[in-house]
Amino acid sequence: MTKLFIGNDHGGFALKVALVAHLQAQGYEITDLGSDSEDIVRYPYYAAKVVKAVLQEPNSRGILICSTGIGMSIIANKYKGIRAALCYSSYQAKMTAAHNNSNVLCLGGRCIGVFEAIDMVENWLKTPYEGGRHAISLGLIEEAEQVNFSAEQWPLPESTPETPPSIRSAN
Repeated sequence: MTKLFIGNDHGGFALKVALVAHLQAQGYEITDLGSDSEDIVRYPYYAAKVVKAVLQEPNSRGILICSTGIGMSIIANKYKGIRAALCYSSYQAKMTAAHNNSNVLCLGGRCIGVFEAIDMVENWLKTPYEGGRHAISLGLIEEAEQVNFSAEQWPLPESTPETPPSIRSAN
């Protein structure tokens, strides 16, 4: 079973407690790297702990929870190799697993309810990555990371086959 790292700030504490209890009852191995109360803390520190753990532990995944999930997703995606997805629906959670092979799920502790969050996490964990055509986009993300995490800038092509001519000429 997938090893999970979970982190939160004060705004995600209550949802984290509920998710950890549910996931442990399902047999998941959880490492809690989040805050242990609703006292105000700085979410980037907790996000960094989780993403570093995910990067060091092959085939693991992370869950990050702050008030909205937005801050956690921003900081998590600053790390090379992290594909953090902020989700507000079970469909989004399922699709980010299937199409983006996301390794971190970000949730808003004050934006979604416990039962909705449980459903989202279960969909995310149980949906396999489809690969195939989606691997092309993930390859481009990895290519961008190689350049953007260096001193260079990732060069964008003048046009792509997916870009309509009317948009190309507007640039």
